[in-house]
Amino acid sequence: MTMINVSGDFNVSPQISVEDIPALKAAGITLVICNRPDAEVPPSHQAEAIREAAIAEGMSFAYLPVTPQGATMETVTELSQLLGAPHGPVLAYCRSGTRSTTLWALAEAGRRDTNEIIAQANEAGYDLGGMRPTIEALAAQHR
Repeated sequence: MTMINVSGDFNVSPQISVEDIPALKAAGITLVICNRPDAEVPPSHQAEAIREAAIAEGMSFAYLPVTPQGATMETVTELSQLLGAPHGPVLAYCRSGTRSTTLWALAEAGRRDTNEIIAQANEAGYDLGGMRPTIEALAAQHR
C-alpha cells in the first residue's frame, strides 16, 4: 500500500485491503474513506470488508463512492463536512488515488485558494489543472 500526502492530515492511496488496516492504524490514520464503488472490486475489497476491519481497529470509516464519470455534489458536500469535523489523519482511497484527490479538491473549494488546491494536488502527483473552472465555480458559490 502506498500512502500519498495531499495536504496536512489528508492522504490518498490506491485500493487498500483488509490486511492494510493495521499498518494504517500504526501510521496514525483515524478515518478511512472509500471512494471506490463496490462494483469495481471483488467482495474481499468492498467497502463493508474494509469498514469492518477499520472499526475493529478503532478507526472511523466512510463510504463516499465516486464513479469514473465524477463525483456528485452530495458526495462533495459529505466529504466537506467530514473534513470540517474534528479528526486525525485521514486516508481516502480509490483505484489510483485520483478520484480521492479530485473529491478532496472539490470539497476544499471555497476554503482554500484554487491555486493552492491545484498546487498541492500537483505536488502529490495528481494533475488537476483541468479542474480549475469547476473548483473556481464551487468556490464562488461559497463567497
